[in-house]
Amino acid sequence: MEFIYDLGKILLSTCRDVLPIIILITVFQLLILRKPFPHLRRLIIGGIYVVIGLALFLAGLEKALFPLGKIMASQLSDPAFIYGTTEIVTEVDWMAYGWVYLFAAMIGFATTIAEPSLIAVAYKASIVSAGTISQWGLRITVAVGVSFGISLGTFRIITGTPLHVYILTGYLIVIVQTIFAPKSIIALAYDSGGVTTSTVTVPLVATLGLGLAATVPGRNPALDGFGLIAFASLFPIITVMGYAQFMQWSAQRKKKPTEKSNAL
Repeated sequence: MEFIYDLGKILLSTCRDVLPIIILITVFQLLILRKPFPHLRRLIIGGIYVVIGLALFLAGLEKALFPLGKIMASQLSDPAFIYGTTEIVTEVDWMAYGWVYLFAAMIGFATTIAEPSLIAVAYKASIVSAGTISQWGLRITVAVGVSFGISLGTFRIITGTPLHVYILTGYLIVIVQTIFAPKSIIALAYDSGGVTTSTVTVPLVATLGLGLAATVPGRNPALDGFGLIAFASLFPIITVMGYAQFMQWSAQRKKKPTEKSNAL
C-alpha cells in the first residue's frame, strides 16, 4: 500500500510537470497555427503512456537506482575494503581505489550504451549520413568517452583536486580538436556530449559522486560530490572528434600509396 501511495504522488507530480508542455503545444497548434491536431486519439494515448512511463521511471529511481548507487559507492570506498582495516583513515591513498575507478568506468559505459537519448541521436545520424556513421560505432565511441570521464571524475573526488583544472584542460583539447576535426562531425560530437546526461546516466552518476564524497575521508559531498556529470558531457566530445580525426588520417594514409602508384 505504501508503494501505491508513493506511486500515486509521483504520478500527480508528473502530471503537474508535464501540464505546461501540453498547454504550450495546444496554444500554438490551435491559436497560432490554427490547425487541428493530427491523429488526436493516437496523441492522447501516447501522452498517457509518456506520463505513466515517467512516473514509473521516477519511482524506480527513488526505490532502486538512487539507493543502489549509494550502497555501491559506500561499499567500494569502505576503508575495510580499500585498506583492509577498520581503523579511522586520515590520509587518502588514491592508488588504493582501483576498484572504484574500474566500477566508475564500467557503470559509465553501461549506462551510456543504454541511454535512450544517445540511441535516438545515433539512429538519426545513421539515417542522415546514409549509413556512413554506424549506430553502434557512435554509441560505443561516446560510451568510451563517458567511461573515461567518470573514472577520471572519481579520481578527482578521491584526490580532492580542483574541478576547474580538469574542465578547463578538457575544453582546451576540444577547442584544438574543433579546429582540425572534419567539419561534418563537429556538430554531432557536441550533441553526443549533451545526450549522455539524460535519464539513465545522470541518476547513477550523481549518486555515485555523492556517495563517494560522503565516504572518502576529508571530502565534502556538497563541494566534491558534484561534477561527475560535467565529465560525462565533456569527454564524449573528445572521443567522437578524436575517432573522426583518426579515420580521416587513416583514409589519407591509404590514399598516398595509391596516388604514388598511379603517378608511376
